[in-house]
Amino acid sequence: MSEITRPIHVKSEIGPLKKVLLHRPGKELENLVPDFLERLLFDDIPYLEDAQAEHDAFADALRENGIEVLYLEKLVAEAIDAADVKEAFVDEWLAETGVQSEAMLKALKDYLLAMDDTYEMVLKTMEGFRKTEIEVEGGKSLSDLYETDYPFIVDPMPNLYFTRDPFATMYNGVTLNHMYSDTRNRETLYGKYIFDHHPEYGNGQVDRFYNREESTRIEGGDELVLSKDVLAVGISQRTDARSIEKLAGRLFEETEFKHVLAFLIGENRKFMHLDTVFTMVDYDKFTIHPEIEGGLKVWDITPNGDGTVNIEETEDKLENILAEALGQEKVQLIRCGGGDPVAAAREQWNDGSNTLTIAPGVVVVYDRNTVTNKILAEAGLKLIKVRGSELVRGRGGPRCMSMPLQREDI
Repeated sequence: MSEITRPIHVKSEIGPLKKVLLHRPGKELENLVPDFLERLLFDDIPYLEDAQAEHDAFADALRENGIEVLYLEKLVAEAIDAADVKEAFVDEWLAETGVQSEAMLKALKDYLLAMDDTYEMVLKTMEGFRKTEIEVEGGKSLSDLYETDYPFIVDPMPNLYFTRDPFATMYNGVTLNHMYSDTRNRETLYGKYIFDHHPEYGNGQVDRFYNREESTRIEGGDELVLSKDVLAVGISQRTDARSIEKLAGRLFEETEFKHVLAFLIGENRKFMHLDTVFTMVDYDKFTIHPEIEGGLKVWDITPNGDGTVNIEETEDKLENILAEALGQEKVQLIRCGGGDPVAAAREQWNDGSNTLTIAPGVVVVYDRNTVTNKILAEAGLKLIKVRGSELVRGRGGPRCMSMPLQREDI
């Protein structure tokens, strides 16, 4: 087993997980209101106290299996303090709030910089600001006055507990992503400060394969490291095909990847990311939502050796494509809900296919997906079940809620 010497080391989906990044849900969830759920990419309103208890149990389950758990909010605060860039961070955060009024921007800046605890300040930027919190006499812009029914000066970031998406780890680097929506693109600022300034993760110690300033979108839920040779990326509602081609070219230059498989899963809210319909759980086993199998298109992107890439559509069945890519005689596709249309639809919606593999054949799942969990167990997998009745309201499971920082090689 090779020694891990870099802060990021991820060459598979299934290598024993050593270190992982989470975000404990915070008061941003209490700033979800029914009339504006769609704007914030939510379908329902979680109960924060229970969501935090479920998340704490998830983190404890990881620790009990020897995994070191780090928190996004803590790393951001450490990065800001280490580089003494508090004002620069606030200025950049303000520039992405959409606030037009100079008077309001000044009031927000004064409020944040007056907070002595950087950690608490970071949490506040995640939580957002209600209109009832800060009053500015005069100096309001027309847009501030026009949106009279909207309750926020600055939107909350309720999707942050899905740490898988704003950036993605692979090899010794990250893709710092350009997100699908403005609501979530603001989240990537936290990754920028970690990878620019954190004593362990910043200052060039982590390779950068994609940047948030890119013009085309990509999200971490669509990026799966199948092996040290193969990356899978979904072409989805959230990830643009142009981003995949761009990323592939850089990875071929800077890593040992030999193939990038692009999966067309369609622009559909219920199939938001590739990892909501497809995850790797063992050397030769995958969970899959049966609805994406029919007519699934997969393109194999390979390097030409001169800085350009070759793109070919594969004509074979998915299991054969995966077996060949991974050097396996065959692979097993474990269908969410056992292939039953009703069970599959219900349990995919509740992230039955969104498993987090912490070692080959050992997976973290939501306990509520009873049909799929029974089938996974029958396939020989060891299940670590966690409760997710509130967490699942954000449409994400254990893989969505975790960003591996280090995995052992397999």
